[in-house]
Amino acid sequence: MSVMTAVARAGSLPSVGTGARPAWMRRLRRKLAILDVFAGLVGAIGVVLVRYDGAAAQLSGVDYRALAVAAAAAWPLVLLFSGCYERRVIGLGTEEFRRVGNASVRLLALLVLLGFVTKADVSRSVVLSATVAMASLTIMLRWMARKVLHAQRRRGRCLHRVVVVGTPGDARALLSSLDRSPYAGLSVIAACLTEPLSTVPDTDVPVLGSPADAAAVVERVGADTVAVASAGSADTGDVRRLAWSLEGRDVDLLVAPALTDVAGPRLAVRPVDSVPLLEVQEPVFDGPRKAVKGAFDRVLAALSLAVLALPLVAIGLLVRLTSPGPALFRQIRIGRDGEQFTIWKFRTMVDGADRMCVDGNDVDGLLFKIRRDPRITGVGAFLRRWSLDELPQLFNVLRGDMSLVGPRPPLPSEVAQYGDDVRRRLLVKPGLTGLWQVSGRSDLPWEECVRLDLRYVENWSVSQDLVILARTAVAVLRGRGAY
Repeated sequence: MSVMTAVARAGSLPSVGTGARPAWMRRLRRKLAILDVFAGLVGAIGVVLVRYDGAAAQLSGVDYRALAVAAAAAWPLVLLFSGCYERRVIGLGTEEFRRVGNASVRLLALLVLLGFVTKADVSRSVVLSATVAMASLTIMLRWMARKVLHAQRRRGRCLHRVVVVGTPGDARALLSSLDRSPYAGLSVIAACLTEPLSTVPDTDVPVLGSPADAAAVVERVGADTVAVASAGSADTGDVRRLAWSLEGRDVDLLVAPALTDVAGPRLAVRPVDSVPLLEVQEPVFDGPRKAVKGAFDRVLAALSLAVLALPLVAIGLLVRLTSPGPALFRQIRIGRDGEQFTIWKFRTMVDGADRMCVDGNDVDGLLFKIRRDPRITGVGAFLRRWSLDELPQLFNVLRGDMSLVGPRPPLPSEVAQYGDDVRRRLLVKPGLTGLWQVSGRSDLPWEECVRLDLRYVENWSVSQDLVILARTAVAVLRGRGAY
């Protein structure tokens, strides 16, 4: 049973009443504040101690040690006014880190302004270095705190208590989406649906009323969040009245648009009269961003090949010495715009395995995978376990056939069976890694692989590529879904 529905049981929920914000959120904020103070002290004082020592830290009438302590004391306040402690940004997305970066710019401007007003002869390099150090250490500590928070949420702790409002179908779809993201910490404990049901279809989340009863249900079950499932199917007056009924309760109101899998940078609100229109920008497949991504891919691939030259040779020799056949396996795959190219991998199966008939398939859809494929060699199993067989694809990236990050490179036989929606995967170059690889690899069902690939195609960016590359290292170390 998912974390999301584990706390809900049909027919019996206690009336706990709506209290203040959850205690875990208050504790989390206090811990983040302590970490921020620590980051400020270590970052600022550390720079001063590296640059100066002892009496040398007091130059031109300025005591850099006292200045470092003052900057560290101001740092949490600047973070507070920059919105770094708002509950909607803590623990999710990149907005939290972006706000820390904005706070560092504000602190730097404040220190420069104070230096100008007081006419203090302060070293600009020390001020800049200390600010960068504080911000960097703060981001690192907050990232570590986020990982701890996500681990707690996967165990069913530190969760927001959510009441879902909407139609049965929309509520079920929202529950499914939240179930795939336990780290978001949204635990659905009750629902208010447009139809008189006992539970949300295919779940054990109890239905305790209609959308008009949402405020009373929130009070009864002690929820701190209300999620409207697919506002496209809701009357605007109903949503407005729901917002009014929740005023003064310290309850968050989330509205799920009918449009899904569109990232924030492509969304903007365009107010027209009294109607806020959600503008969805067209996905970008060409232009300067494509050039930057291509240059990034080739440079990183070249550097990786230079660093991994000896391991690549060693793996190739190991494959040749342990089983008859070539070290590399070549296969035709389909790239961007349906163009064919030859993909390179270290051979992990017996020579000629692609011409052998094997019964069974452990995955659904168009993929063909067998957990204990008899054609895989002993060395091949090891290479697959750690994804070392994929390393020769760095040459494909260097040639421009592939990208470091992108959809899985499909076979021609698979593309021949694609529908119009799935064919959108071919709008970008296939990748050595991608969203589906870092989300479960071969353990994911075919539909989920397609959804993740299309999500990447629609919302790709170089910053997202960096995040996926970092997650790839974690996924490889875990080794789940590799066979």
